[in-house]
Amino acid sequence: MRGTREQIRRIPKTELHQHLDGSIPPSTIWRMMRRHGLNPVRDLGAMRKLLTIQEGEEGTLLAYLDKFHYPLWITQFYENIQEATEAIVREAARHGVKTLELRYSPVIHTFAGLTLRQAIRSVLSGLNHASRRYGIDCGLIIIAMRQHGPHIAKILARQAISEAQHLHDRTGVVGFDIAGPERTTPPRLFREAYEVAARGGLGVTAHSGEEVGPEVVWQTIEDLGVSRIGHACSAVKDPALLRRLARDKILVECCLTSNYQTGAVGRNEKHPVVEFVEKGVPVAICTDNTTVSGTDQTRETLLLRRYFSLKDIARIHSESRQHSYILKRPRPSTR
Repeated sequence: MRGTREQIRRIPKTELHQHLDGSIPPSTIWRMMRRHGLNPVRDLGAMRKLLTIQEGEEGTLLAYLDKFHYPLWITQFYENIQEATEAIVREAARHGVKTLELRYSPVIHTFAGLTLRQAIRSVLSGLNHASRRYGIDCGLIIIAMRQHGPHIAKILARQAISEAQHLHDRTGVVGFDIAGPERTTPPRLFREAYEVAARGGLGVTAHSGEEVGPEVVWQTIEDLGVSRIGHACSAVKDPALLRRLARDKILVECCLTSNYQTGAVGRNEKHPVVEFVEKGVPVAICTDNTTVSGTDQTRETLLLRRYFSLKDIARIHSESRQHSYILKRPRPSTR
């Protein structure tokens, strides 16, 4: 197993679905907590239990999201966000990630006075520094939280465009996303925000099908015009939907560990990624939240070994790179 793990670690990897808030290394959070005199527990070990899903806490999305509270204590300050971003990229590089799209909801990082632009620029500053240092292609996806409503989503889409990678000669915003409670916020409510983002040259993805049925995944495709979908676990229940995803090459951002932890996939069930691949649906192997889920890209990729050969796994990572929004952003003219 150790030899296989090392082979997996060396595979060039593509990470298309990783949240900043849920992926800050615990040691980085602990250091920042102590710097600000905010540490709620006595040592790093106890802090890890607050940040990472523990035995007995799995099974619901609510319990999973509860782990995001403490990082928000320290990600309200520009320097902290920049430092946290660099730490995430450093960890990704250790596991062979060559293309990294980090995603982030700037609104929830403005409680201490940062403007939306500052909240976005803090991440981009960290990505620019770390991208050069570790040789990783990086980009930022801006998330609008469903519970904040359609108007905030439109504001975020416009702000995201102002920092778009194709408008600047540096790492920038490459995509737009919505996340949060699916049951009470149908995709159609965010149609205008997605139209703004798409017209501004951003790639569009959406969390969908994690806690609702395939009918909502259909709505996400039809109403928002997405080229990728985060999770989409329920899509395997609808053969016609699988055919649509395969036909239109709509990539599913698969997050195996977190799907089991949130109950989106039953612990004894085969993960939908297998059927996606068998039906010709493009997939990416993603970590979602490395700290909350207690995982990394090597571990997530290693989970595929029970289903696929090393050659097939390397191909999945290679092909998913072609769906990266980073690669689709035209560079500014040098003339």
